[in-house]
Amino acid sequence: MSSSFLPHIPAQVLKEKMASNDPVELFETLVEPIHEELYRRQDFTFIDQLSVGQQLMVSYDYVRMQVMQGGFIQLIQNGYIGILLPMPAWLQDIGAGDMAKVIDDVLKVYVLNRSLLDKETTVEEFAKLYEELGEFAILDEQFACLNEPTLNLIAEDAKNNLADFAVSVNS
Repeated sequence: MSSSFLPHIPAQVLKEKMASNDPVELFETLVEPIHEELYRRQDFTFIDQLSVGQQLMVSYDYVRMQVMQGGFIQLIQNGYIGILLPMPAWLQDIGAGDMAKVIDDVLKVYVLNRSLLDKETTVEEFAKLYEELGEFAILDEQFACLNEPTLNLIAEDAKNNLADFAVSVNS
């Protein structure tokens, strides 16, 4: 699927980010306009208008922000579980099989503990979830270890398919 939203990014900026030894720079340059558009629209259905690569990029960025801050339990409690559903297939497609397995395992643990995870919680009940669901600690750690290589693969995919992510413009 092609995107109906291709941000215009100055050619020189794209050239610098693509040549950088830090793939996170390219990732951030490409995902930022998507976040801005999501914020402007205040509507997550916008994601359906994006290319598969853009969908993976913005979804992964939300997951990364949530998990690196408070783990998968925080991600689930904040209502983002739905963005995990297509991720294993997308991650497999770009060669991130290990991260795809982590996300798949998170979904399995979620299904097994759905009644506990889907209910509204107080701060105390939320904190207690970390004790009751220790399997998430292992998955959080695996995610943290695989985050950088996964970001690299997403950035490499974007480099190889730049027309699916942005329009290069002369400034």
